[in-house]
Amino acid sequence: MNKIETAAIFQKELDKAAVEQATSGWMEVNQDMVKYSGGAEVKIPDLSLDGLADYDRKEGFVEGSVNFSYQTMKMTQDRGRLFTIDENDVDESGFVLTASTIMGEFQRTKVIPEIDAYRYSKIAASCITAGRKSEGYTPTEADVLQKLYYDIAAVQEVAGTNTPLVITISSAVSAILNMSEKISKKIDVTDFQKGDMTFKVRSLDGVHPLIPVGSGLMKTEFQFNDGKSGDQTAGGFKAAEEAKNVNWIITPRRGPIAVSKTDKMRIFTPDEYQKKRAWAMDYRKFHDLWITKNKLAQCWVNIKEASEAV
Repeated sequence: MNKIETAAIFQKELDKAAVEQATSGWMEVNQDMVKYSGGAEVKIPDLSLDGLADYDRKEGFVEGSVNFSYQTMKMTQDRGRLFTIDENDVDESGFVLTASTIMGEFQRTKVIPEIDAYRYSKIAASCITAGRKSEGYTPTEADVLQKLYYDIAAVQEVAGTNTPLVITISSAVSAILNMSEKISKKIDVTDFQKGDMTFKVRSLDGVHPLIPVGSGLMKTEFQFNDGKSGDQTAGGFKAAEEAKNVNWIITPRRGPIAVSKTDKMRIFTPDEYQKKRAWAMDYRKFHDLWITKNKLAQCWVNIKEASEAV
């Protein structure tokens, strides 16, 4: 077995699957704007332009300013685990199949939900800080569509009506939209691309894709366990005690810039791994999300709970 080639294949396939399986995977489509050369750092572009000016027949055009630069950002989420498989449970010929099954299940059930949770909570928290929010609303069939249209209008006031938007919506709220005969007339099915794959999703008026997300992932804040202290040894994440429930998040399609990278994987044979007679493989994931200042002004979050009065 060529361990280097096997690890490289695992790494590539895990990164691809992360984009396709995560409900927030469409945010990584914006990675074409990102420069990445390994490790925890990425470079994201920052572009600003002057607006139109009067044309003068004698002097010609008024020169405008184009400010384009790359900002170096560090991915704050540096997460990982080491897994071992007893040498008596699998031989070399069966290791690849067993390992791929384990890592695929680990990513599907543990890694991807955590990445989704982190991204939605970060967008929500950023919108709250920027004052781009509606609060204190419990969705009902009677007025949910009206509230959603109002929030879309708040975004379009800044972004314009031609900016493609994505509505990430709690599954509980999505169910209200889907079950109402009156509201369902406003819901169409449209194509939505995520990574290399195209999916059929519901959309509002056939224009704004509605991406349903489990309500447990739609929170304003999470605790990401360190895996070693107190009650955190199981790792993973959970909603923070002060977390609020998010009804929906509205963002420009090219607003969030998300990056997730599986760092170079290593595989050790039972002869190489010193702690016990077992195959060992380590998994390390860097990830983060950013929204530039001008794009954040085009985002909106709707929260179930109202802020406490100061």
